[in-house]
This record gives sequence, structure tokens and C-alpha cells, in this order.
Amino acid sequence: MNPLKLGVLGVSSHYGLCLRHPLAHSPLVELTALGSRNLAKAQAAAAEWGFTKAYGSYEEVLGDPEVEAVYIPLPNDVHAEWIRKCADAGKAVICEKPIALDSGEAKAALDYAESKGVMAMEAFMYRFHPQWVRAKELIDCGEIGQVKAIHTMFCYKNNDPTNIRNIKEVGGGALLDIGCYAISSSRFLLGAEPVRVVADIDYDPEGGTDTFAFALMDFGDVRTQFTVSTRLATRQKVTVYGTGGQLTVVLPFNAFPDVPLTVVVNNGVNTREIKCGPADQYALMFEAFVKAYRGGGGAPIPASDAVANMKVIDAVFRSGESGGWVDI
Repeated sequence: MNPLKLGVLGVSSHYGLCLRHPLAHSPLVELTALGSRNLAKAQAAAAEWGFTKAYGSYEEVLGDPEVEAVYIPLPNDVHAEWIRKCADAGKAVICEKPIALDSGEAKAALDYAESKGVMAMEAFMYRFHPQWVRAKELIDCGEIGQVKAIHTMFCYKNNDPTNIRNIKEVGGGALLDIGCYAISSSRFLLGAEPVRVVADIDYDPEGGTDTFAFALMDFGDVRTQFTVSTRLATRQKVTVYGTGGQLTVVLPFNAFPDVPLTVVVNNGVNTREIKCGPADQYALMFEAFVKAYRGGGGAPIPASDAVANMKVIDAVFRSGESGGWVDI
């Protein structure tokens, strides 16, 4: 299979930390073009990260005839804009989460990409890690009985007002940055959509971003809850409670690529620790995307999933304002 010729928009610290090495060593990805609004910055990063070409604008990356697909790690408020521009250029898209600032914007951008015949996918990398594949298999086969509840915690502490995650105007805040994972993972494990939510949200009195959110999601016969915060000590865990046992994904989202990760299962007989990996979830995500692109099929995570996730986020925000249950 020919590697996918990839363009990247922006010299992103997230790319440098999490994607630089897995994509540089993937046989299915060819690092073709890196764009920045600062040409010197693009040239320096391209040389360090292994890109063939560097451009002084994002538009030049989209105009490169060799580039087949584009990864968008730009600020949240411009995701939808650049999805559309990629679609106009005929480039497939992997866009960082959240796909947009609300479900209406997400649907409009993804519908536009579809109308142009362009494959677009939200970059929920965790779904490709074998620990999540195994967790869902165990739940689906009834290892812990009928699932009745899921509890998710995802927090970190960031008080820097200049950090993009704390700037409201560009889509900062806990819900859009990490709450999207808490919502997505429950939907993934259950294979279902919540019908209503109730939430409590705290906001930064100066910057205006949401810094703490607690929410309950009603899936009918299952209730899930999550706590996310940008002001608490770093912590993440997902625990699934069933009528016959429980399952915990110990490090669910910021998965280390070089060591096995652990899923702890208690099925009422005993407790065991299942080791999954080592695996690089970013490499697995891009390689799944390449295979789908080369195979002419749909994206591994369909566009409809991104819109559905954003609808829940919208409802959580509305509930935080009203203080009551909100239908989705």
C-alpha cells in the first residue's frame, strides 16, 4: 500500500509531542508538507520533524498537488473553517477534537466535506488503542453483566491565562478540551446515544472558560457520569459498572506508547489485569485512516459520530445554564 502524502497545518506542540515520532516511523504516512504563518518556523520544524517541504502559509499546503490529506491541529475556533478549505482543495482531513465549537457548525462543515467527496474524521485517537478495543469486547460479550453505570474522571491543572486552553474566544475550556473524551468514550463503550443530560459547570471569573464540569448522561437503562476540570490535579480513569462485575481503563486517554497499559476486570469470580500493548494510538489512528482512504470506504470514525458528540456537549452547556435536565 502506498503511503499517504500528508500535510500539516501549523507548527503544533501537540504534533511535536505526540505525533512526530509515530508518523515519522509509519510505513503508511509520508510527511510531505508542513505549513505555518511564519516560513522560518515552518522550515525549522520541517527539518526537525522530517517533512519534505515547508510553507509560509496554510493555503500553500492545500495548494500542493502532492498532498493527499491534511491534519488540522489548529485552535478549536478555526477547525470548521479549515475543514471547508481542505474540502475545496480536495484534501482528506483528520481534524483534532473538538471538530467545531458546536454541533451546528460541525454538521455544516462535515456536510460540506461530504458534498465535495472528501473524507473527514475527528481525531479521537483513543478508540484505536488495543486497551479500548479489548474493553469494548469484554463489555459486548457480557463479561461484567449488564452495564448500569460508567464513571469518568479526566482532569489537569492549568492556571496560565495565556494558554490556548484558557482562552474562551478560541474555544478553550474543560468541556471542549477533555469533556469531549468523557462523552465520546461512554458513547463508544455503550454503542448508544444519551437522551438527556444534567450538568453543573464552574467558570473562570476572569477568562470566562469553563474550568470544572460535572454531568450525568441518561442512556435509558444506563447512567454515566463524568468530572472534567482544568483546575484539579492531573487524574484520568474510566470505570464501567455492571450487574456481574466492573471494568476499569486505568490510563484511558493520554496513553503511553512504549509500555503496556492495563484494563482491570472483576467478573465476580476474581480480579485480573489485562495488559494491552505497547501500542501508539496516534500511529494506529492514522494507519486506519490511510487504509480507509486507499480502500475507498468511509472514515474509521464517521462524520456523524463527531456531530453526535458535539450535540451532547451543546446539551451539557445548556444544562449548566438552566440547572436542569436537557434533552439532546
